[in-house]
Amino acid sequence: MQSLSVILQLAGAVALLLFGLGLVRDGMVRAFGMKLKMVLGRGTETGGRAFLSGLVATLGLQSSTATALMTASFVDRGMIRPKMAQIVLLGANLGTALTAWIVASGLEALVPALLLVGYVLRRRHQRAWSGGGLALIGIALMLLSLSLLTQATEPLRESPAMAAFLAMLGNAWPVALAFAAGLAVLCSSSLAVVMLVLSLGMEPALTVALVLGANLGGAIPPVMATAGQGIAARRVALGNLIVRGIGCLVALPLAGQAAQLLTVMPLPETGLAVEAHLAFNLILAAALWPFAGLVTRLTATILPEEEQSPPIEAQLLDGSALDTPAVALARASRAALAIGDVVERMLQQARTAFARGDDAPLAEVRVLEDRVDRMQQEVKSFLSRLGREAGEAERRQAITILDYVINLEHVGDIIDKGLAPEIRKKAGLGLRFSDEGYRELDDLFLLTIENLRVAQTVFMTRDRDLARQLMEEKVEIRRLERLSAQRHLMRLREGRAESQQTSSLHLDLLRDLKRINAHVVSVAHPILDEADLLIESRLKRG
Repeated sequence: MQSLSVILQLAGAVALLLFGLGLVRDGMVRAFGMKLKMVLGRGTETGGRAFLSGLVATLGLQSSTATALMTASFVDRGMIRPKMAQIVLLGANLGTALTAWIVASGLEALVPALLLVGYVLRRRHQRAWSGGGLALIGIALMLLSLSLLTQATEPLRESPAMAAFLAMLGNAWPVALAFAAGLAVLCSSSLAVVMLVLSLGMEPALTVALVLGANLGGAIPPVMATAGQGIAARRVALGNLIVRGIGCLVALPLAGQAAQLLTVMPLPETGLAVEAHLAFNLILAAALWPFAGLVTRLTATILPEEEQSPPIEAQLLDGSALDTPAVALARASRAALAIGDVVERMLQQARTAFARGDDAPLAEVRVLEDRVDRMQQEVKSFLSRLGREAGEAERRQAITILDYVINLEHVGDIIDKGLAPEIRKKAGLGLRFSDEGYRELDDLFLLTIENLRVAQTVFMTRDRDLARQLMEEKVEIRRLERLSAQRHLMRLREGRAESQQTSSLHLDLLRDLKRINAHVVSVAHPILDEADLLIESRLKRG
């Protein structure tokens, strides 16, 4: 009976730690989600910036898995080069180790204050304050869980059965590594396993072996999560697993020496498990950073390019499902999502051309625009032939699909006839924006691409909270556009040569990106209107 009580206490403490991690992640995403994505999206031009962006994003999200998945999706969309992605993940791994070091630094006395401040901030309506409050509550729960882990494992440290089990692991380091890796996969968190090892206070060499296992296991969930994504995303996750696997293979035979070295070093009293976790990821980053390109080529060899499948519209809009309205609408919805993916590719290529000052990527934009026009016509024709047995609700759904497809077609037109000529002019004349102006426009590009991805999710799920978030981002886009225009005029008054040469281009790009966002956000209107969350006019009543 006492054993069951100990197991329940231990499981509850680990669950509280994971729950706290989730709250921190949700809070940071709510408060700074777009900013964290922008850090990853535009912070990978050099190896140093890529490493730092992965570190910062993981400290914010409190999860290297979340950073890995975000990075993999960016690589899949062509926003981050594969080599830079591997360096980002080296920074993400170090970010997790720093998180463990912070949690283990003896800050439990701050728990009541963090809970109080977090609760007060959580009740604020502004997203930044509310999200920050949620993150503070999560940090407090993580600190509290460490105290509970220490209390829960106290009987285990005195248990003869546990001593025998640890002795067995101590004589079989590969088994210990595999055991810790399995726990990390089960928890989807290397941090939770490191904290558990820290609370048990076991033999030094075994501690290092278990920490290595936690690191190896922490790289497996991203591989599993990206299994259904594009080949580029899968290569990123596999590369991270290969890097950690190589590190563990090299470090495991040296676990005893590493434990002795860390024990005698004058380090802060955070515990050997945390120190080993931090040291392993520091050394791993330093040792494998120069070989990021080699890892990328290795993953490309292991996962070669797949054969191109026929266009999705040819598979979906063949007319065979028109007699069954529910099936026909499902297929039309999937075709609409495919159009959204093509439009996203157009935006990515426009941003690439803008960043490089090279109009070569714009050649694909024209081809993709023709495809968007063709797909849009096929969806409209397909839905116009929907059977008469379709009910009122199904007809409304068909109109919603048509509205979304038409808005996507308008976005494609703006990219092809607005953004592309402006970027060609920049490249053809060799114009250069001021550093501030370039960053402002690039930030808007990234936000626009991310908003389109959110709009795709809103269209597919009709999630009300996500639709509200998308509407709030429209307000943020409008604010950023107005702020950028004001700053541009200030630079003109200062006589900045770059700003004078690119004045009309800067304002035209701002206008077109704002127009694109207006079309993208429109997918949220019917969802919020059904919930009576929209007002008819923005005019104040006089």
